[in-house]
Amino acid sequence: MGTIVLDASVIINLNASRIADAVLAAWPGRVVIVEDTLLELREDIRSGRNDAAMVAGLIASGRLTRGTLNEAGLRLFESLVIGPAAETLDDGEAATIAFAAVAGASPVIDERKGRRIGQNRFPSLTFLNTTDLFAADAVQAAIGAAALGDAVFQALRDARMRVPPERLGWVVAAIGRDRARLCPSLPASVRDP
Repeated sequence: MGTIVLDASVIINLNASRIADAVLAAWPGRVVIVEDTLLELREDIRSGRNDAAMVAGLIASGRLTRGTLNEAGLRLFESLVIGPAAETLDDGEAATIAFAAVAGASPVIDERKGRRIGQNRFPSLTFLNTTDLFAADAVQAAIGAAALGDAVFQALRDARMRVPPERLGWVVAAIGRDRARLCPSLPASVRDP
């Protein structure tokens, strides 16, 4: 696995999991966060977490690398933020995709709109989501099933992590049916089968 570029929602989910450092340490490649994404991270009043401070710690430890858009990246960024609302993204998602496109990396984005627009515009990129990070073989081996199940549950409960349909089975297996019922971000079909 190569370089990945994390969007703000992914950072929030990882921080809510309480094992962001371990997940990023186990990831078999470079992990980047773009400056525009850093600007989106502010203290979450509801959770009391300060995601920006947590990211600063991950950067200081070397788990995360800061990325800056070059000229080609800035042109792609502008093309993703200027236009009709239905076809544009927020700055963090746009910067994540633009950086990934120039660097040949994989953007990690959870929002459906961001993934849809990104995949349509850049079909050669491999788009990932937070669940893909948790489910990676290297991450599972490093963390173990019980601790990973707890972490995924905390990301679902505390950050309302979005899970794509193709990962619902993995998530339920990781956290168990009883805890799945406590996660309003999961679809009702999973919570009340």
